[in-house]
Amino acid sequence: MTTDEARIIRKAEVADLPRIHAIRMAVRENILSDPSKVTAADVAWYREQAIFLVAESAGEIAGFACANHQTGLIWALFIDPAEEGRGHGRALLDAALAGLKAAGHAQAWLETGAGTRAERFYVRHGWRDMGRGLDGQIVFTRLL
Repeated sequence: MTTDEARIIRKAEVADLPRIHAIRMAVRENILSDPSKVTAADVAWYREQAIFLVAESAGEIAGFACANHQTGLIWALFIDPAEEGRGHGRALLDAALAGLKAAGHAQAWLETGAGTRAERFYVRHGWRDMGRGLDGQIVFTRLL
């Protein structure tokens, strides 16, 4: 767990899942067009087995991140639109990357939509554009 002023980064708990779902469905970019693509089993696996973190500010969850400790994938990083621009994304990403490094990874990777604020965020934070995946998403990598 890390703290930055009033922000706490901690492991997600079952009780956090409704708020996490609300944040995921509220985002304005990288919208989940088919919610069936993210199953309850996926979410449970990340929470129970992998790296699943929340950023809490003033007692409320402001965002969340999930990373696969087996593959080095940043699977999710989403911030409540009302909480954007306050450093939650950077804090969550840093904590997830630290978890991947502790799991033995030398590199992390992720995919995101082209032409989005997320793309610009990752470029600003040292991620390398490796081109497009089969689904048209940008594949980014970053050394840890």
